[in-house]
Amino acid sequence: MISEHGLSDRKLKILHAVIQNYLETGEPVGSRTISKYTDLNLSSATIRNEMADLEELGYIMQPHTSAGRIPSDKGYRLYVDMLMEEKEQELGELQEQMLDKADRMEQLLKQAARVLASNTNYATMVSTPMNHSNKIKFIQLSMVDDEQVIAVIVLGGNVIKNKIIRIEEPLSNENLLKLNMLLNTTLNGMAIEEINLGLIARLKEQAGVHSGVVSDVLDAVADAIQIDEDMQIYTSGATNIFKYPELSDNQSAQEIINAFEEKQQLTELVTQTLAKEENTGIQVYIGNETPVQNMKDCSVVTATYELGDGMKGTIGIIGPKRMDYEHVLKSMKRLQNELDQMFHKKE
Repeated sequence: MISEHGLSDRKLKILHAVIQNYLETGEPVGSRTISKYTDLNLSSATIRNEMADLEELGYIMQPHTSAGRIPSDKGYRLYVDMLMEEKEQELGELQEQMLDKADRMEQLLKQAARVLASNTNYATMVSTPMNHSNKIKFIQLSMVDDEQVIAVIVLGGNVIKNKIIRIEEPLSNENLLKLNMLLNTTLNGMAIEEINLGLIARLKEQAGVHSGVVSDVLDAVADAIQIDEDMQIYTSGATNIFKYPELSDNQSAQEIINAFEEKQQLTELVTQTLAKEENTGIQVYIGNETPVQNMKDCSVVTATYELGDGMKGTIGIIGPKRMDYEHVLKSMKRLQNELDQMFHKKE
């Protein structure tokens, strides 16, 4: 099959292998290396013929007699164009999937909060799952214009963050490619805790004159993997509080209603629940034990559900201290299991 550039799939794979090997080693690449490097199952002689054609077409060149080949500017240009096109397509598909998934998830979690409130006769909340693994999957830098680069950061759970970075002078496609490779080979699979000063110094040194771009990308990564400010909390049944005289006879009910409306204290409850790594089961806070100041007259039961890849969310039930704990715990466990199964089924 011939590509739009006039090269067969075989030639493209060989060119790709030459460039990747040269970027990794800095040494001219021979046919024997390519025969081990690819899954083409071709003889060295066939690869030599293909490399001779690529050289004649101007995609690779021989720095001196009897040496292997290195990429030419034309070869780099084809590699970068194809690589960027491939990554943009991947990111486009990923973002579409995430938007579709987010829409379904919102409806599912709203319904879960309503069902739980109806089933228990207490106030309920369910938070959207957020990334807490702090793992970097990959980073892509792309030019927006001569003064700006966009950094697309993909975290565990396919959470996508974008950051615009201003640059003092345009980056060539070759330098952009090298920065992408440097960042990804160094940071892929790493958690923020593992990115120490020594690693940052080495990255900046390897980036040379572009160390400022690396600093900005690292800042963007740090921002992206904090507890997410986009977390949504869906609530239901707040008015159930009025069914219990010990809560409705004083200002407790109004304070609880306010907490449900403003949601800031609920966010703190979720954050504290998820911050404790051992909190993967069900937690029961009675009276003064609750992390939420306005709920000291209540009992709060929380559970964590997981999607994998470090994605976790919280379910919460708020009621009087005399709540039916056995029924609440059963209802909570059932919903926790259902959410786990639903989300894993959709992966």
